[in-house]
Amino acid sequence: MDLWFSERHTPNVKFSIRVDRQLYCGQSEFQRIDVFESKEFGRFLTLDGYMMLTEKDEFIYHEMITHVPMAVHPTVRKVLVIGAGDGGVIRELTRYPSIDHIDLVEIDPLVLEVCRKYLPQTSCRLDDERVHIRFEDGLKYIRTRENEYDLIIVDSTDPFGPGEGLFTKEFYGNCFKALRDDGIMVNQHESPFYEEDAAAMQRAHKRIVDSFPISRVYQAHIPTYPSGHWLFGFASKQYHPVHDLQAVTWNLLGLSTRYYTTRLHTGAFALPAYVEELLRDVE
Repeated sequence: MDLWFSERHTPNVKFSIRVDRQLYCGQSEFQRIDVFESKEFGRFLTLDGYMMLTEKDEFIYHEMITHVPMAVHPTVRKVLVIGAGDGGVIRELTRYPSIDHIDLVEIDPLVLEVCRKYLPQTSCRLDDERVHIRFEDGLKYIRTRENEYDLIIVDSTDPFGPGEGLFTKEFYGNCFKALRDDGIMVNQHESPFYEEDAAAMQRAHKRIVDSFPISRVYQAHIPTYPSGHWLFGFASKQYHPVHDLQAVTWNLLGLSTRYYTTRLHTGAFALPAYVEELLRDVE
């Protein structure tokens, strides 16, 4: 008998992966956590039945949410990461010797525990001495911070369940307050393709535009996310994501990447016409 994992992308569309075996199934205080193993995508993590990452394509998401702001801001020393319990963002950030301190705020301790055991590909740098893990609600944590971080990366789940509060105007306003005068915030921005996802993307974009003087959207192709067309938000107090790109400086670091390049960086902000129209409607 074949075993398949299926995720509903719309009432009329499902995405399915043939599964060899289920490695873990558990229920935390916040959500159901599953880890599967497959031939095509390797191990993959789902929360409440929604795909979070696969071993085969996680590098795309984690490189694009991390290296884009790092290649723009010239002096990131202190970083706040909200969500990201799988450790993929931390893995990419710890490749930068210039970063002194990383606060990881994850609401669900069981996510880290499961990923440490079953997903070492992403969780391999969670014990870096610069990483300080806090198990609490990111929405509450950010309220008490002011003028503290150079970079905030919001690696949240979708805008419902435990991640819902990380898409509110209050949250983005508090991120603005928590950043230093030249700080940058980057967030996962949902997909623009299916109607329900596009509406969530528009709501988030409008709230970010209301909170930050510079707000742009960029894209990547992530095969296992709805439609494969995924967006990220770049919001800043000072730096423009393309005009202030430090391409020579970043390339001199000699970091080996599989998706991100400084050439791709510039192109990622050139959006399809239909996405530009969706953004214009709420700006």
